[in-house]
Amino acid sequence: MAASLEPGRPVADFTLPGGVLVDGEFVRRDYTLSEHRGHPLVLAFYPGDETAVCTKQLCSYSSGLESFTDVGAQVWGISPQGVDSHESFARAHGLRMPLLADADRAVSKAFGVAAPGIGLRRAVFVIAADGTLHWKHVALFGATFQSKETLARQLAALQDA
Repeated sequence: MAASLEPGRPVADFTLPGGVLVDGEFVRRDYTLSEHRGHPLVLAFYPGDETAVCTKQLCSYSSGLESFTDVGAQVWGISPQGVDSHESFARAHGLRMPLLADADRAVSKAFGVAAPGIGLRRAVFVIAADGTLHWKHVALFGATFQSKETLARQLAALQDA
């Protein structure tokens, strides 16, 4: 899938375990891409829970979650850590979006963001409601991340299309 993962192309389905903090409770379940068809989706791949840049990135998306939900989109954070780690991370920072565990990095590999030595590259994919890739950004170095404003512009472009 990585070689053909270009804007306008369908994104292959996947299922990952995860959870989301809802009213103080971390609700665990499986997240399947195809179940989200009909709504845009932002996939934010990040190297690790409780790391400086990842924490800043996900806190930014969480505090500005309305800029996504107001256009019917969700944000899913994906990293190699397990669901227990994600629960601790979400609770420590009040993160309001689902955090998914890609422990074997199969989904990261499929998206072309798995990287030997570092685990995975920081990357963001905006998927249109029909399941096609609308936009992507894969960082060469993980010291910065795409802002919620950049992602909101990409989601707005989907609505205008």
